[in-house]
Amino acid sequence: MDSGVRRNDGATGTRSWPNPQMTRRDLKGKVVLVTGAAGGLGAALCQRYAAAGARIAALDLDATKLDALVAALRAKGAEALALTGDITDSTACKSAVAATLAQFGALDGLINNAGISHRSLLRDTDPDVIRRVMEVNFFGAANLTQAALAHIVARQGFIVAISSVAGFSPLTGRTGYAASKHALHGFFDSLRSEVEGAGVDVALVCPSFIRTGIGAAATDGSGAPVSSPRITTGGESSPEEIAAQVFDAVAAGRTLLLPDATARKAWWLSRLAPALYSRIMKRRVGGEFSGLL
Repeated sequence: MDSGVRRNDGATGTRSWPNPQMTRRDLKGKVVLVTGAAGGLGAALCQRYAAAGARIAALDLDATKLDALVAALRAKGAEALALTGDITDSTACKSAVAATLAQFGALDGLINNAGISHRSLLRDTDPDVIRRVMEVNFFGAANLTQAALAHIVARQGFIVAISSVAGFSPLTGRTGYAASKHALHGFFDSLRSEVEGAGVDVALVCPSFIRTGIGAAATDGSGAPVSSPRITTGGESSPEEIAAQVFDAVAAGRTLLLPDATARKAWWLSRLAPALYSRIMKRRVGGEFSGLL
C-alpha cells in the first residue's frame, strides 16, 4: 500500500492509514493459484490478475472449460497453467501446489473460490448433501491452504477465501451452505492471527449475489439439481465487478471485503438488529419455500 493512500476497512466503512513501511502489492510476475477457475467469478479473477501481470495457476474439475480459459489467457500474453483436480482430496491439493511450483518456481497467492450450494429446508435435506457442501466449501479450502501455506509464507504472499453474506448471517433454506461459509470465517480469521506476523495477508470476501450460475447449479435436499429459479434479496453483481474489487482489496491489505450494497446492509443489520434482519431475509428468500415454512 502506498503510504499516501488510505484503506477502506470494508466491514465498518471506516478508513485507517496503512503502515508507511508497507507498499502496494505489485503482481507483475507473481504466481496466483485460483480454484473454481473454469467459469464465473473464478474465471474473472484469473483474468483480472493476469491483466496485472500475474502468472496464473487455474484449478478446476471441468477440464474442457479450464483449457478454454487458459487458452484465452495465453492468447492475451499471460502465463497460465491448467490444473485439473478435486480440492476435497488433500493429495490432489498437494499435487496441484507441486505442479504450480514445478511450472513457475514459486507461489505468491491463493484464492479459494471453488464452491457449491444447496437449496432445501433442513428437514428435507439428506445429510450427505450437507456433508458434500462442507467438503467442497470448507474442507477443500482448508486442504489447499494447508498445502500452499509454507510456500506463500516464504514469499510473504496472500490468501483469499470467497465467503458470502451467509458466512456471517442466517440464510433460509441453505443450512449446509451457511455452515460451510461460517466455518471459513473461523478458519481464516484464526489463520490470519498465525501468519500476519510473517507478512502474509489473509482476506475474506463476502458478496451477496453474483451472476455466476452457482444458484442455478445448486442441488435440492436429495442432491438432485434444483429446477426452480432462486430468489435473491437484491441485484446481482457481475463476476468482473467482484473480481476487480477483490483485486483492489487484496492489493490494499484489507482483511474483509463486503463488495456490494446488499452485503454491507446485511452486515450492519444482522449485528444491530438481528431479529429484524432475520424477518426481512426470511420474507424475501423464504419465498422459495412458500407453504413449507
